[in-house]
Amino acid sequence: MNPEFSGNAQAMALVGFTAVATVTLLLCVMTGPDRDDLDQFYTGYGSLSPLRNGLAIAGDYISAATVLGTGGIIALFGYDGVVLALSTALSLMLLMFLLAEPLRNAGRFTMGDALARRMPGRSVRIATCLVTLAALLPLMLVQLAGVGQLMGFILGFSGESMQTGCIIGVGALMISYAAIGGMKGTALIQILKIVMLLGSGGIVAVLILNRFDWDPGALFDAAAANSGIGPQFLASGLQFTGAGAPELDMISGELTVVLGGGVLPHITMRMYTASSARQVRRSMSWAVSIVALFVVLITVVGFGATALIGRAAIAEADPRGNTAYLLGSQAAFGAEVTTAETFLFTTVTTAIFLTVLASVAGMILACANSLAHDVFAARVQEMSPRREMTLARLSAFAVGVPTIALATLVQHYSLHPLVTLSFCIGASAIAPALVYGLFWRRYTRTGLLSTLIGGTLAVLLLMPGTTLVSGTPVSAFPDADFTYYPFTTTGLLSIPIGFACGWLGTLVSGRTKAEEQRRQYEAVEAWILAGAARRRN
Repeated sequence: MNPEFSGNAQAMALVGFTAVATVTLLLCVMTGPDRDDLDQFYTGYGSLSPLRNGLAIAGDYISAATVLGTGGIIALFGYDGVVLALSTALSLMLLMFLLAEPLRNAGRFTMGDALARRMPGRSVRIATCLVTLAALLPLMLVQLAGVGQLMGFILGFSGESMQTGCIIGVGALMISYAAIGGMKGTALIQILKIVMLLGSGGIVAVLILNRFDWDPGALFDAAAANSGIGPQFLASGLQFTGAGAPELDMISGELTVVLGGGVLPHITMRMYTASSARQVRRSMSWAVSIVALFVVLITVVGFGATALIGRAAIAEADPRGNTAYLLGSQAAFGAEVTTAETFLFTTVTTAIFLTVLASVAGMILACANSLAHDVFAARVQEMSPRREMTLARLSAFAVGVPTIALATLVQHYSLHPLVTLSFCIGASAIAPALVYGLFWRRYTRTGLLSTLIGGTLAVLLLMPGTTLVSGTPVSAFPDADFTYYPFTTTGLLSIPIGFACGWLGTLVSGRTKAEEQRRQYEAVEAWILAGAARRRN
């Protein structure tokens, strides 16, 4: 299968990209909040119905890294990729059953609100903001750095200056979405994105299944036969064959995704857009169902890419398999492509482009909200809504501009470790802090700070020594070997460290502090767990 796209497909893709950028920017301008309406900027007044809010949550959750990265892992490693996709759905289910309602009840605008409900103070808010930035900046950087190569792959150019121009242009769009549209504007973009992604992916999946007479077993067998490795493609552990302990490495990776994916700040901020606990439950039910449907579609497309093109051709186009979703979509149409099929493929590429735009816009908004509300507004006892709104919009620029600059500098490097870094911080620092902060009565401020700082530092210290960074042919630095932690993720060690730091920090605080925190927690327990009232700070 020739990975080159036809001139018609490239021209239509360019038109599609331009149309989507124009329409989405217009949506943000039309739905943008007033200059002094904080509730509208941060939460959109909770005006979205459960279905629309569920679509927005699923849109934020399914990032470009998920579509392209997970699709590539399915195409290259078969069974292991399917397990990874299922782990992402499981992570959102854990958020729905365990944390969604308490988060919505405890917070107002940001995760810092939820954690500061029972432990007020600037130190808690500043630490939460720093961890938010540490978790989301790597993920933003990966997606923004890859947008130039992705557009070059689709549109057929390879010049570095063109790719850099794409990064700057797309980055400017994403900053505009966050600064102008606020929560409601970005929600509408997420809804448009997920509808396009599921619609186009559903059509591609139907075409692939039709090629195999609607028999999933035949599709899986053909993928295994065309993978070059036979039945091993459908068995566990292929992705981790080079590791010293492949079983432990796989457990570490899946545990990190399950605990870290659903608690990243751009996902948890969507809990505050629901107007009641019942609305949260219904929104999350829709979101989980949508993500589960996406897992089915990406599994079919990933296996279809291997069955129709071959594992070797996918790896040759991109060793990480990030182009597998696009190649599988192209292969689903067959050798003779009609105008209608070209239009459908254009819809697929436009959906991927919109996924990049929407994903990073949501992350920029989460970082900007935390900077403005948890750091700057917390310094002033009574800050006017207009001034805080201005700070939030300026914060979007303060986060977005350095990210664009960094993305242009590192666009030709392998940035896969940064994706893992984000999930590891989520699992090792944010997840323990939320579990302890929302449910443990004796949890103290020292324990909270120890969890956030200790969990994050553990990840930052361990990640450079993983096999994702060096020591293997697919590492970020394949010619070097400074591995001192022989796994692809840090979760096996950093997650217990995060929980242990919280426990030790609370223990060190002493019995008096623990009893004081217990009384403070009991005073707000009804709000946090039962939603008896939603207190406004």
